[in-house]
Formats: sequence, C-alpha cells, structure tokens
Amino acid sequence: MSRSPAPLRLLSATLLLLCLTAPGTAQDQQKSKSGSSDKTDLPRVLIIGDSISIGYTKPTIELLKGVANVERVKANCGDTNRGLKNLQRWLGKTDWDVIHFNWGLHDLCYRHPDSKTQGHRDKVNGTISVPLAQYEKNLETLVKQLEQTNATLIWATTTPVPEGEAGRVVGDDLKYNEVAKKIMQKHNIKINDLHQLATGFEAPLWAGPGNVHFKPAGSDKLAQQVAREIKAALPEKQPAGN
Repeated sequence: MSRSPAPLRLLSATLLLLCLTAPGTAQDQQKSKSGSSDKTDLPRVLIIGDSISIGYTKPTIELLKGVANVERVKANCGDTNRGLKNLQRWLGKTDWDVIHFNWGLHDLCYRHPDSKTQGHRDKVNGTISVPLAQYEKNLETLVKQLEQTNATLIWATTTPVPEGEAGRVVGDDLKYNEVAKKIMQKHNIKINDLHQLATGFEAPLWAGPGNVHFKPAGSDKLAQQVAREIKAALPEKQPAGN
C-alpha cells in the first residue's frame, strides 16, 4: 500500500492537533452563550396564566431586568383542569422565589364543538368549561401544590369579560374572582387585582369590541402592576459577606 507524501502527512497532523487544542466545541460555546444571559444570582420568578399573561410577560421581563430572572410557562395554561394535569411539569426542577399565577377566563368559557367561532366559543348553545363549584375545588388543589414550592405566591385576578364576548357571560368574571379571593385569603396569598385595573381601561387599550384581550399598550399597563407586585415580593438582598 502506498503512503501519502510527507507534506500531506504533516498537514493532516497539524489539523488534528488544532482540533484537539480548540477552546471548545460549538455546543460548548453555545452553552456558554445561553448561560451568560441568565444571571443566576438573581431571584427566579415564574408566571403562570393564559393569553392575557402572554401579553404582559415580555414587558414585565423588561421592567424587572437586572432585578429578577422572569420566565413564563411555555404554554397557554388554559383552565384549572389543564393546570391540574400539567402543573408539576410546568414547575420543573427550578427553585422559584416568586410565582405569579392565574386561572379563570378559560374556566368560565362556554364552548360547543360545532361552533365556528375561535376556540369553539358559544355561550348560547355551549357548555361551560369548568363550573364554579369545580373551579373552587380545582383552584384549592392547585394552590396547595404551589405552596409546596415554598415560593412567595401572587394571585392575579381574572380580567374583565366585555360585552359581546362570544363564549363568556358578563359578570361571571366577578363570580369566579370572588371564589378565588376566598381561597387566597384562606391561604394568606397576595392578590394582584388586575381586574380592577383593566376595568378602568379606555376602549383604545382593548383588542376590540367583545374581545377579552388587550393591545400592547394595555398589556404594558398590566405589566407595570405585575412588575410592582413581583418586585415587592422578592426576597431582600443579603449584605455582602453574610
């Protein structure tokens, strides 16, 4: 068998040596980059909620930059039935300092399989997703599970149901919030009253007539209050050297 010329063997050996002495693999470098954006010395905050919380999460993260590492469950958390099925997975292994959470708008929504409206909403012919009595039981169970994390808990009241909403009845938001309020008071959990805040919003802050969602300016206003409540709940920094 013929051998490669000496210059080619020398080049191959040089390339091999460079690979072995490289500062790290692409995967290692990527890990370093991803780790640098998360300041591990800051408190960790988790936001749990539906699409309303999706709207205010990004501005909340910006408002608390350098103060806390804020994350949100990477899903629409839906109603309390979905919460019971997925909460432990959403919590993961992270040692959370503060958890800001809400369920409600999906629980009180009426749906019908034949409805062509988004989400099969139909408050005339549909069935309510989670009746009030079951919502109370579910929420009590979820709160007990959240308490096991030893995080400081903040409950966000369910935002208003506007006139003309296809699958939700105006006033049900008040009923569900009242049940939630009793549970939170029983467990000494701080209540962030986003319902009261949003009730005062002018029409331009809402996504549109009969829509439970908000435009970015509305979500920004919600985020300001969310960030204030979270910041007030964060553990106090210990003096250096302690």
